[in-house]
Amino acid sequence: MFPPRNFPNRRPIKVRENVNETIRAREVRAVFPDGSVEVMPTSAAIRRAQELGLDLIVVSPTAEPPVAKAMDYGQWQYENKKKQHEAKKKQHIILVKEVKFRPNTDDHDYDFKKNHAIRFLREGNRVKAVVQFRGREIAHVDLGQKLLARFAQDLQGIGQVEGQPKLEGRAFHVIIGPAKAAAPPKPAPRQKEDEPAAH
Repeated sequence: MFPPRNFPNRRPIKVRENVNETIRAREVRAVFPDGSVEVMPTSAAIRRAQELGLDLIVVSPTAEPPVAKAMDYGQWQYENKKKQHEAKKKQHIILVKEVKFRPNTDDHDYDFKKNHAIRFLREGNRVKAVVQFRGREIAHVDLGQKLLARFAQDLQGIGQVEGQPKLEGRAFHVIIGPAKAAAPPKPAPRQKEDEPAAH
């Protein structure tokens, strides 16, 4: 006997849903290029769209009855992809960037990490500042607390502390989020020159 032949899986054919004959609703609120809107049987709306050389596409399936527009399917697909692309560009993913310290971190290392945190916050990300304790260092939790307080103080105006610093295991940490831009102060109303000053 011959071994069974393994045929590659064929890609499923994508069925265009809610377009022309695939529209399941019996009637639709049909919108045509001339601006006319009419509730009519789906088959009649498809015929009218095809007479205009267009497709009937459901644009609001949850409406009662569904709203269908007579337009070019290729153009509609292009516009949809364009909208999705624009929405993706506007989307900003906020990340939590970690900055690690030791209780006895020297000033040079501290400044280096502080500058990293400033850059992260200006990019719109959050910063998790962590003081890691090793061995007997855990007896000096107060040093970690002071370091985080100094760190939060140095980032004032750029970042704001979200919640209280927490001790978890051998690490003391605090989350700092980007500070909201302060509204510029309103200018004081100017006194007119011809207006007499109040005595």
